[in-house]
Amino acid sequence: MRIVFSTFGTFGDVNPLIALALELKRRGHTPVLAVPAMFAEKIEPLGIEFAAVRPNQDPDDKTMVELIWDIKKGTERGLREFLFPALRDSYHDLLDAVTANGGADLLVTGELAYAGPIVAEKTGIPWASYVLAPLSFFSGYDPPVLAPYPNLSKLQSLVPGVSRMVPRFARMITRNWPAPVYALRHELGLSRGKNPIFDAKHSERLVLALFSRVLGGPQPDWPASALITGFAFYDGDAGKTELTPELQEFLAAGPLPLVFTLGSAAVMAAGDFYEQSAQAVELLGERAVLLVGKDPHNRPSQALSDKIYVAPYAPFSKIFPRAAAIIHQGGVGTTAQALKAGRPMLVMPYSHDQPDNARRVWHLGVAKVIQRKEYHAETAATKIKDLLNDNTYAQRAVEVARVIAQEDGVATACDALEQTVNAGI
Repeated sequence: MRIVFSTFGTFGDVNPLIALALELKRRGHTPVLAVPAMFAEKIEPLGIEFAAVRPNQDPDDKTMVELIWDIKKGTERGLREFLFPALRDSYHDLLDAVTANGGADLLVTGELAYAGPIVAEKTGIPWASYVLAPLSFFSGYDPPVLAPYPNLSKLQSLVPGVSRMVPRFARMITRNWPAPVYALRHELGLSRGKNPIFDAKHSERLVLALFSRVLGGPQPDWPASALITGFAFYDGDAGKTELTPELQEFLAAGPLPLVFTLGSAAVMAAGDFYEQSAQAVELLGERAVLLVGKDPHNRPSQALSDKIYVAPYAPFSKIFPRAAAIIHQGGVGTTAQALKAGRPMLVMPYSHDQPDNARRVWHLGVAKVIQRKEYHAETAATKIKDLLNDNTYAQRAVEVARVIAQEDGVATACDALEQTVNAGI
């Protein structure tokens, strides 16, 4: 089978697709990743077919990253200023990808690939979709934390009926955003269709919920085609998955360190996170690993003791299990790896799904949460000290990790994709 996957976003969005593609390739199929050009260098060395889809993303554009990660307007700007103006380009690039080399047997798209359902409708190619976090279902029975309106989540426990109002409120404030999608559908001779932000992104054939049940379970208002698979783990760097010898030497030289990271995207809008983190580590007297990304401005300016190791990147699957605690931004990919590692965490969410993910791991009893505006050396040190001194967080993290170890998101998802294609033959 030839299966084309498409999405936009960060490596946290693309890595699960790489995991599925590698497994499908092992099973004898031909997966194609139709994603922005910036990901080619991580995909092509794996022997996976690649197709570039616009708009391209510049991972070094700090201005764009900061706009998109703004907690108040980030989601709106990402859609209205970045994705939707290039929707026609996305459509034509994805159309080329699914019709090349004899055509695709299945198209699988993430929720930000707004051209995906349109391409499927125009071509008749079977289509499945996927989501990475419970937030994406906007359930009235399990209402998400909306990043620009965090107080709504506090009202849910105080005012009856607020929970069911959250999805309605989200639809109301975004009602004008998808106008470009409706315009393109009209140009192509298609009906207006369902709401692209909430409804049209979900396939009636199959919606892969690529997360663990520990984060969220099925709800009555989820699509009937939704299937929770478990996380689809992959964190290689073009196939390289080992820690450097220098980092391994540091880890072996003392007690488990704290690990600080902002994932693959928020790290470009780090502000003084690493500066404050290094100071917090000094206050605590702990060892630490700071994963600072490629931006040299993220390296703390103060002189660091030999208890602190600074690196651009390390595979989370290798470093997290060797951490005393993990301090991160709450992206679902980072959160998944932390849960799998069975380590307690302190989450400092930015925007999008991160505040909702933070609330969920807090409810699980494996994490504390600190708001970005409150993240200073003294407050962070206090939170981390409490996290380390209360053994219930570590114990609960181990229990949750045991549940995740029983799941096989990659195999479950690939089985479902094969069954979806075979059912249409």
